Amino acid sequence: MTGTTVALVTGGSRGIGAAIVRKLARAGADVAFTYQRDEVAAKGVADEVAALGRRALPLKADSADAAQVVDAVDATAREFGHLDVLVNNAGIFPAKPYADFTLDEIDNALAIHARAPFVAGQAALAHLRDGGRIISIGSNLTDRALFGGLALYNLSKSALTGYTKALARELGPRGITVNLVQPGSTDTEMNPADGAHASTQRDFNALGCFGTPDDVAELVAFLASPAARSITGAVLTVDGGTNAQVRTIRKRLLGRGC
Repeated sequence: MTGTTVALVTGGSRGIGAAIVRKLARAGADVAFTYQRDEVAAKGVADEVAALGRRALPLKADSADAAQVVDAVDATAREFGHLDVLVNNAGIFPAKPYADFTLDEIDNALAIHARAPFVAGQAALAHLRDGGRIISIGSNLTDRALFGGLALYNLSKSALTGYTKALARELGPRGITVNLVQPGSTDTEMNPADGAHASTQRDFNALGCFGTPDDVAELVAFLASPAARSITGAVLTVDGGTNAQVRTIRKRLLGRGC
């Protein structure tokens, strides 16, 4: 690809999404991103991108609404002329006993975590240049459910694994790569490192500490770069070794933690 890279990040006004927006801008991309409610936070991220000398396009869109997702993709292409990188990041964390979920909650989680990436990718195909990138943000919990109450979250996030592998095969002839990044415990508003359940999460972590949004953003930026042109259909986990299932007692004996 030649010229300026153009990226769209869904859910880009805070947390992991905002870190991805900033990292892609530092790498030289113009970045559009969606947000649902917090216009002030979105403006702050857009100002950071502008301070880096890149163009930003904050777009108000609810990822539970398929039409708004498609409109955000098309608006990005209209503003910047094309699209090179789509990052499906927007997400929620529905967690409670299995029997307590309502049909509306089930539909909402599936709409945000499964349908939105699907329709965003469909809409992006008309604008993605050959050699483009589709990157989704999943969760390490889909490999190993460490706690109860995760049935809906894991159901909806697990869909991204099949989507990634199948779409990578289909878009390979155009040089478009499709990959999935699976974060573990990451210090964000949704799951702060000093939150009520943080200590338990650290006990599962081989490094003994939460990751940062920048840890995830670094991997996303690499996958979006020319250096990752041969990586596709991959599921890459960034969880400090949590899925290695290091037991609390062993971690304490080793004296690891932060």
